[in-house]
Amino acid sequence: MIKTHYFTLKNSAEAEFKDKGSRFLAYACPVTDETDIKAIITTLREQHHKARHWCYAWRLGTDGQQFRANDDGEPAGTAGRPILGQIDSAVVTQTLVVVVRYFGGTLLGVSGLIQAYKQAAAAALQAAGKIQCHVYQRIDLQCDYAHLSEALRIARQFEVQIQQQDLQQDCRLTLRVPLAHLSTCCTAWQQTRAIHLIPASKPEAIS
Repeated sequence: MIKTHYFTLKNSAEAEFKDKGSRFLAYACPVTDETDIKAIITTLREQHHKARHWCYAWRLGTDGQQFRANDDGEPAGTAGRPILGQIDSAVVTQTLVVVVRYFGGTLLGVSGLIQAYKQAAAAALQAAGKIQCHVYQRIDLQCDYAHLSEALRIARQFEVQIQQQDLQQDCRLTLRVPLAHLSTCCTAWQQTRAIHLIPASKPEAIS
């Protein structure tokens, strides 16, 4: 089933958890692709160059099918997976959480590490909050100038976003239509018989 909406973080946020001298600084960020993710992790490594670990997890895509969890030198499964688990508990995608650890000199053990990364991530995600976003389908629309006002009226009715427009005698618009309204919106356009539509290959996430 194709999703018409998804949840992501409303804001970027930070949180801190301490245990036996170790500090766990968690950063929760909304992201759109792996380029965003790499840039944020690089920045945090530079800001916290004296830290011991920079563990993270992320989910991408409107369906959340893209994901990764990284322990960054911590015992396997003690950092990245607990962080990813909190992202999933919050039911968000397009989301990155990085937890920076400053070692306090005392080993926490496997269970202690899992709890520390889990609690730090959960606190940052809660502080960030979340919002519901549409999944959009890109549509290329073509009509003559006489029918442009009707095309735009229908677009406003269904919360369509105008991405590009070339308004000559033969008008061409690139639009983003909320997937939840796609069928009824396209039907309304096509009923004019003077508006022609070309859908893009796949839906896309636009917040």
